[in-house]
Amino acid sequence: MNPPKILGRAVVNTVVAISVLYTLVPALWLVLAAMKDSDALFGSDLLSLHGFSPLKNFQDLFAMDKGIYGRWYLNSLFYAVGGAAVSALVSVACGYAFDKYAFRHKEKLFGLVLAAVMVPQTVLALPLYLLASGTGVVDTVWAVFVPVLFNPFGVYLGRVFSQGYVPGEVLEAARIDGAGELATYFRVSLRMLGPGVVTVFLFQLTAIWNNFFLPMVMLSTQKLYPVSLGLYSWNSAATTSPEYYPVVITGSLLAVLPLVLAFALLQRFWRSGLTAGAVK
Repeated sequence: MNPPKILGRAVVNTVVAISVLYTLVPALWLVLAAMKDSDALFGSDLLSLHGFSPLKNFQDLFAMDKGIYGRWYLNSLFYAVGGAAVSALVSVACGYAFDKYAFRHKEKLFGLVLAAVMVPQTVLALPLYLLASGTGVVDTVWAVFVPVLFNPFGVYLGRVFSQGYVPGEVLEAARIDGAGELATYFRVSLRMLGPGVVTVFLFQLTAIWNNFFLPMVMLSTQKLYPVSLGLYSWNSAATTSPEYYPVVITGSLLAVLPLVLAFALLQRFWRSGLTAGAVK
C-alpha cells in the first residue's frame, strides 16, 4: 500500500480514538463514582472491585431532603418533555407556513426568525423575568415552561423539513378533494413532517433538560426546581456538608438517562430528519 495513505489512515484512527476516549472517560467515571460508597469515592479508589453500594446510593438520593430529588425529576420531565413536544409542533407548523403560504413581508419576518437564532438565551433571561414579573407568574412552573415553547431554530428547521418532505402536488390534490387548510395540514402534511417533528423535539428536549440559567432566574421555591438547578444547589451545599457529594454524583447519573433513552428510541426518525432536503 501507499505509505502516505497508511500514515493518513493511522492519523485519522488516532484522532477518532482520542475523541472516543475524551467522550467516554467522563461518562465511565460518572457511572463508577455513582456505584461506589463514600469511602471509595473520597479515596479515589474508583477502579477497584471494593466499595460498590449502588442500592444504598440510590436510597440516599431519594431520601435526601425528604425525597425532593424525585420532585425535581418530575419537574424536569414536565418542563423538558412537555415543553419540547409543544415547541416541536409549534415550530414545525410555523416553518410549514413560511414554506407553503405566501403572505406580506414573509421573507422579512423569516429574517427576524433567523436573527433570533443568533441571540444567546442568557441575554433574554432578564427581559423574560421582567415580563414574568409583570404578569405575576414568577416562581411558578409557567415562568419556566412558557418561554421554551417558541424555538427560532426549530422554525428554521421546520421550513427546511417542509421543503424536503411535503410536495406541493400532494397539497393541491388534497385541496381538490375538498380538504380545508387545517385538515390538509393535520391529515396529510403533519404525517410527512414526522421526522422533522422528532428532530426538533430532540434538539429542544436537550436544550430544556440542560437549561440552568432561566430556572435560576425565575424560581426561588426548591420544589419547583428542575434537576439541573437542584443538583447545583446540592453541590453548593456540599462545600460545607460533604454528605451531599455522593447524592450529587448519583443524581447526575440519573439525570442523563432520559436524554440517552430519547436519542436511542428516536434515532431512526432523527437520522432521517437530518437528511431533509439533501436529495430532491
